[in-house]
Amino acid sequence: MAARKGAQYALETLRNMPRFTLSSLKGNPGSRKKRRSKRGTHGGDESGRGKSGQISRGTRTYFGHEGGATPFYIKMPKYPFNVGHHLKREYMPVSLEELQYYIDVGRINPEKPIDVNSFINAGRDISIWKKQYGIQLTHEGADLFQTQVNIEVQHASELTIAAVERNRGVIRLGYYDPQSLDALCYPLMFFNRGKPIKKRATPPKDILPYYMDPEKRGYLADPDKVQESREALAEKYGYALPDLASDPKAGMLQMRKNPLQIFFGLEPGWVVNLRDRTILKPTDEDLKEYYRS
Repeated sequence: MAARKGAQYALETLRNMPRFTLSSLKGNPGSRKKRRSKRGTHGGDESGRGKSGQISRGTRTYFGHEGGATPFYIKMPKYPFNVGHHLKREYMPVSLEELQYYIDVGRINPEKPIDVNSFINAGRDISIWKKQYGIQLTHEGADLFQTQVNIEVQHASELTIAAVERNRGVIRLGYYDPQSLDALCYPLMFFNRGKPIKKRATPPKDILPYYMDPEKRGYLADPDKVQESREALAEKYGYALPDLASDPKAGMLQMRKNPLQIFFGLEPGWVVNLRDRTILKPTDEDLKEYYRS
């Protein structure tokens, strides 16, 4: 009986005591003393470093040393993951859903042609210093897009083109060199410099076929082949292609820039004077020929 009470007392004591584990057990203070390595001739011998080797001589190798063999980072070849990265062109993505939102809230006017400057005025930002070459119109929200527009972007997919043309709209892909794109994005800064409007440069050789492709609606493509591609795309996606000539907005839908033009209504070589609200046009025949060619 007494043993049982003693066992119960011991269990109660253990339950009330602080928790302890093997990691929390330690000896009494002073029971374990750290051995100090001796020095030199005072019984030190090798001072705990051993009799020979790199460790005893204090010449440890660097981390990753492979004993004199050719290191791993030298044996493996260099893969050109970043070759040409500084030449890669980037495009600011804008979805059809975002375009519809900008139109609904009044940031973009669908009654006028839409280009890069329209998106800048709507709140988007494009920087030529980040290798950005314009707008990429993506197909997200293609089923929600229901506005007739005349739009010019720099990159678009087939589904995006079909979504615009299904709503009796016109889409065109045009290339802008960095200087022309900077002037188009921020025209006030450009006009305040007092410089004539430059000619838009032709696309580089690697993307020239893209902007000459009628299926991509390139601005350098043959208009007759573009019309054939419009009909083929309408047949593929199953929608009726409207007649733009009889459309009430035919004048707006047929507006387009020539391959050398940056701004709608302003030709290359003109100087815009914002202070006097005048436009200066070249009179010299050689200058006219230069800006036309």
